[in-house]
Amino acid sequence: MLTDYFDQTVLIAMTLIFLGSFVQTAIGFGLAIVAAPVLFLISPDYVPAPICLIGLFISILNAMKHRSNISIGGLKVALIGRIPGSIAGGFLLVMVSTQVLSLWLGLLVVLAVIISLLPFRIEPTPIKMGIAGFFSGFFGTSSGIGGPPMALLLQHQEANQLRGNLSAFFVFSSIISLIVQIPAGFFTLHHLWITMPLIPASWLGYKLALLTTQTLPKEKIRVGALVLCSASGITAVWQGVSGF
Repeated sequence: MLTDYFDQTVLIAMTLIFLGSFVQTAIGFGLAIVAAPVLFLISPDYVPAPICLIGLFISILNAMKHRSNISIGGLKVALIGRIPGSIAGGFLLVMVSTQVLSLWLGLLVVLAVIISLLPFRIEPTPIKMGIAGFFSGFFGTSSGIGGPPMALLLQHQEANQLRGNLSAFFVFSSIISLIVQIPAGFFTLHHLWITMPLIPASWLGYKLALLTTQTLPKEKIRVGALVLCSASGITAVWQGVSGF
């Protein structure tokens, strides 16, 4: 019975990671937004370290794919801001309960959906990049969802430039988050072990996105991702509220 449950849990986790990796490869971010809330519901162990590990893996693949479009100079301030934000996120992990983390995850996802629908443009000045880096670190380390603050600033870049710059930022930021999660007790050999089955699912999502996103309209992929995000975010909020 326990084996059946474990297998079912892993299968659901792999499906979520597959969908999240597809979305992130297609539009530049979205892995954790799609996958993290439901992953947390099926097993809190999957958030945040395993989602950060998969984020690191898929970001390396996408950064290599779009390496000619990466502008590291523009990301330096954001990466500097990421460090204190990640430390603050690590403190949050230690201090709050599982129910609070579920609520936090859900609210972050709903906020990310709202932000993505905003019509106005925010110019990525150095100060704003530093602020976005801080909140990306805070959100990413505590929940695995660090993409929205940076995506909001960079969303008006050309598609491949957006994918490249976000992927490069996520490579370094995922490493920072994982380093902070170790002393907090949220990244152990157990978390590394349960991440292993998710890597092939992530790779398949990445490959499918490369094969299909050239023909699928980007706006349709974005709308589909927002629907998935809204559903998972609301579910996590409900779970968190009902747990009190």
